[in-house]
Amino acid sequence: MDNQTIGQRIRALRRSKKLTQVQLAKIAGVSSPAVTEWEKDGYLPKAASLEAMANEFGVTTEYILTGKGDATGSLSNVAPVTSKLLPVLSWVQAGTMTSVESINPSEINEWLPPLSTDDPCDCFYLRVVGISNYPAYMEGDYILVNPHFCVSDLLSEDLIVVRNNTDATFKKLVIESDERKYLQALNPNFQPNIIEFEEGMELVGIVVDAFRPLGGSRPKRVRRS
Repeated sequence: MDNQTIGQRIRALRRSKKLTQVQLAKIAGVSSPAVTEWEKDGYLPKAASLEAMANEFGVTTEYILTGKGDATGSLSNVAPVTSKLLPVLSWVQAGTMTSVESINPSEINEWLPPLSTDDPCDCFYLRVVGISNYPAYMEGDYILVNPHFCVSDLLSEDLIVVRNNTDATFKKLVIESDERKYLQALNPNFQPNIIEFEEGMELVGIVVDAFRPLGGSRPKRVRRS
């Protein structure tokens, strides 16, 4: 994994292929000003553009987004580019859905490739809002949520998304020796910093990965066995 931003990786890959921004724009199906914005980290490429660039550069979409993986440009040295796309849900959708499949695709405004080939097909992204988990997770970061867990699967220190009625929240789980469960904000200055995991709260999923559009990424969380 490198320390470049997404925009810096796109620019470096484009230059390694000796492409102009206009040429890359044609490959990615966008205007040349869009490529300029990508390279300035103004905003993220859409999923279709990410896949087109990954195919052109001979890398994975994972590498473009996170810097993880091989950037040699040799397709034999990287995982195949996936055609699987995962939805970016709103916090309202996460708070009210019964499953990812229950959401009408027309109500989803953004789709992104998974960060790993082993991510289940019904994982989904949420975009971080607020400062409750700052600075580990900043506003605008994307978290990847795996819904295939129940409360009995959880371990202390897991990062989870839960809902209470229709409100969804993202916090660290704390399990005491008496099995009482709490939700804690990672930002020690955020109040209330810790609340009890109350009856009626529902687990939406566990956070398995994340990336920061303007500043690289964090390593993937590995669950303890």
